[in-house]
Amino acid sequence: MRLDGQGLLVLVDPVRTDGAAAARIGRAAKAAGVRGFLIGSSFDGAAQTHAVARALRESAPGVPVALFPGSAMQLTDQVDLVLFLSLVSGRNPQYLIEEHVRAVPFLRQHPVPTLSTAYILIDGGRVTSVESVSQTRPLPADKPELAAAHATAANLIGMQAIYLDAGSGADRPVSTDVIRACRAAVPNRPLFVGGGIRTPDQAHVARQAGADFVVIGTVLEQDPGVRELEAFVEAVR
Repeated sequence: MRLDGQGLLVLVDPVRTDGAAAARIGRAAKAAGVRGFLIGSSFDGAAQTHAVARALRESAPGVPVALFPGSAMQLTDQVDLVLFLSLVSGRNPQYLIEEHVRAVPFLRQHPVPTLSTAYILIDGGRVTSVESVSQTRPLPADKPELAAAHATAANLIGMQAIYLDAGSGADRPVSTDVIRACRAAVPNRPLFVGGGIRTPDQAHVARQAGADFVVIGTVLEQDPGVRELEAFVEAVR
């Protein structure tokens, strides 16, 4: 099952979500027509990741499930795709290459497809878990040319996708200037945008600015309904 095209992705945090809650989210998301799921957390939550992935697959058959891992500890074979993230906006070697090397034994045993993804953290107005755990500073929100340079460098290295993130619970989402600059710099790679997107209007703005996939998560942790999700799906259609 492939994660391609464009649309709304729902990010499920396995540290904050158990299997039963994931199943509720899965049923609502499938009914609303979401494009796919991401599973991920800045904390390990390894055991929960497997259970949450399985619950999403069982409750939303036909909807792709991708892993958005915070570390190699979170790897599971219950997903259709692993975003092989390299935190190119930071300079911490653990998240540039070390976690990738640690993932190799698992991926040899469980050949889940991977998507080499340049992960670019953008200042969202507060210190997020990603910043704290990775010990890296986000790029400034008012310097779109800097984000675009990172996206371009990642593309030249050969990375297959770009992920712009303000971080879970950010005060503000990634700006349209940053999204547009990265879209223009890397026009032919999938562009994910998430963090701080709390309303359908914000999701629509990100999509119009050039995001292929708009990611929401925190806003749905309070038992989302189908109607609420449908508004987001329609906003990024």
